[in-house]
Amino acid sequence: MTVDAEPSPGPAGRGEPAVRRPLATYRLQLNARFTFDDARRLVPYLADLGISDVYASPYLMARAGSLHGYDIVDHGALNPELGSEAHYEAFVAALRAHGMGQILDVVPNHMGIAEGQNRWWNDVLENGPGSAYADFFDIDWEPVKREIENRVLLPILGDQYGRVLENQELTLELLDGGFRLRYYGAVLPIAPQSATEILGYRLEALTTTLGEAHPDLQEYQSILTGLRHLPGRTETAPDRVRERARETDVLRRRLSRLLEASEPVRASLEETVGVFNGKRGDPRSFDLLHRLLDGQAYRLAH
Repeated sequence: MTVDAEPSPGPAGRGEPAVRRPLATYRLQLNARFTFDDARRLVPYLADLGISDVYASPYLMARAGSLHGYDIVDHGALNPELGSEAHYEAFVAALRAHGMGQILDVVPNHMGIAEGQNRWWNDVLENGPGSAYADFFDIDWEPVKREIENRVLLPILGDQYGRVLENQELTLELLDGGFRLRYYGAVLPIAPQSATEILGYRLEALTTTLGEAHPDLQEYQSILTGLRHLPGRTETAPDRVRERARETDVLRRRLSRLLEASEPVRASLEETVGVFNGKRGDPRSFDLLHRLLDGQAYRLAH
């Protein structure tokens, strides 16, 4: 993509914008070690060399720590490691002051999906074909192997699934408003409907602790009911997709507030997470986590 630093008038009488033809380019590889400010300070030197345009790596938000910028996780924001919008505008102003332009290297289908930083990809892993972003990715939801129908195969494990599970390399974590699965640096979502298995596990004990009339218990039960009645992940009608996303967000905010306000609820869920994570040396203790993972829109593999 070629961007004019200072738009030029088109051919006389035609009223058409001029096409910028770079005469000499200089590659800029931007990252946390070479930012918009660094690039701005380099502009006068490049102009003296006779450079007409800088040829820059992507500016959009990439995976944290990316040195090349092509593993983009948000196409709607500048990479904060390169600087702010004000820093970018100052860089552009320096180019304009020297009559220079910029060529931006863009690869639309390059994205970063590691470490749970890509919101679109996380949503697909959480909601499967019922994700608002399912069509953004080339996924075969009806593969030859029927056991992974409507699921994404994730071959990220360093060993066979059963060994990884029983070695406690897969761990369930409680977040404010939800749950996630961690496998070393990989962070994966837990679908809201399957979270009912976690929330319902110690419901009887929590009822005994709080009492049936306690407002915190009633809110907890209401959240559980709401999660159970979400549209399924195979429901792809636009109105059902929007409903699932909207209600999931509302229920997570409610659970987050409840966890903050109620120590018994938080303690109960923390204990439940510990149970789901099993005990090394006791294979049966991992049955709960296995059943939970079997209900996700992804399947882990070696």
